[in-house]
Amino acid sequence: MVEFAVADRFFKYAAVGAVATAAHYAILVGLVEAGWLGPARAAAVGAWVGAQVAFAGNAAFTFRGAPASVGAWLRFQITAVVGAAISFTIAAVGTRLGVHYLIAQVVATLVALVVTFEINRRWSFASPTPDRS
Repeated sequence: MVEFAVADRFFKYAAVGAVATAAHYAILVGLVEAGWLGPARAAAVGAWVGAQVAFAGNAAFTFRGAPASVGAWLRFQITAVVGAAISFTIAAVGTRLGVHYLIAQVVATLVALVVTFEINRRWSFASPTPDRS
């Protein structure tokens, strides 16, 4: 039963991530096409907005009932940076080894998805353990 609950949360987490990614790309494309920012800065703004969409979606949908405090938000942001670093590293190493960049990115995305899910499940949105003293 526990495995089903974790799998259910994982699929919710992935769905929220898809929505957050769509927000990221919408912001990126909108800012670039409007001529307001160049691609690099627009991507950074889009990533930040996407992370906020992901936090809100995961707090309300994936980890419903878990504390959605400022502390949880900060832990989630740290986890997002860890995920980005994992993704960057795997994609960079993959392409350096001659793997096609899209294959390297798919592998990077999948690894980052699993790792950040576990970190967020066990840390960012973890319920505080009751004091048994």
